[in-house]
Amino acid sequence: MSTVIFQQVILRGCGIDVHKDVVVATISGEGLTTETRSYKTLECPRMKVWIVNARHIKYVPGHKTDKKDSAWICKLLLAGLLKPSYIPEREQRELRDLTRYRNKLIQHVASEKNRIVRILEDCNVKLSSVMSSLDGVVATKLIDMLIDKGQVTMDDIVCVYHKKLEASPELLYQACEGFIEAHHVYMLQAIGKDMEQTEIIIADLTARIKEVLAPCENVIELLRKIPGLNRKTVEDLIAEIGVDMEVFPTEKYLASWAGLCPGNNESADKKK
Repeated sequence: MSTVIFQQVILRGCGIDVHKDVVVATISGEGLTTETRSYKTLECPRMKVWIVNARHIKYVPGHKTDKKDSAWICKLLLAGLLKPSYIPEREQRELRDLTRYRNKLIQHVASEKNRIVRILEDCNVKLSSVMSSLDGVVATKLIDMLIDKGQVTMDDIVCVYHKKLEASPELLYQACEGFIEAHHVYMLQAIGKDMEQTEIIIADLTARIKEVLAPCENVIELLRKIPGLNRKTVEDLIAEIGVDMEVFPTEKYLASWAGLCPGNNESADKKK
């Protein structure tokens, strides 16, 4: 087998092949004896680490082993043939943890609201058919009444009704005429408790995110001037891409890193 020889442009380097439970590292360079070792864990905050595209380090055909992979990575690194991927700073990664977890919980609340609708449909309560949203004050009060008493009266409808609703009081009353059993009450109460607790966590996360982003308040206000961007959207945007755009040479690099541009894997007029 022929040996691939590259001109060395980097003084010293270490190629690391990362797996779930082990990493294989190869060091080489000026004044070093090329050596490969395996480690259970590898962490050093003082070490400058590059994360590179796996397609850029694809090994030459032959018998594939972890040691060969790490040695190949090291060789490409010393030859200056690897480009590091952008790794956000620790503060941004921590902020991203907060915003992503908040979004996960918001999705959970939305899912639970849909579950409430399905349970009400099972009870033959058709509020979703006469109201555009069950998140409003009137819908919430009616659902609470159904959970507490198992039914609502016309007087109850009149007490919570307001003129902005498209449905008439009579139509709302008909929509609430269902058959709510003890099982349905239990399920609705359990879901309500879950949503209430989740909303508390979401509020805590929102407060924490605001605290972390306090130094970027001027950036937030500038971005909020863009039509369609509320504060939460701006917070999510900053958490994902940061505020320093100099790390991206062009807008195409930013779109690619953020996962917003489609892949273009084509060979011999065949799209893969």
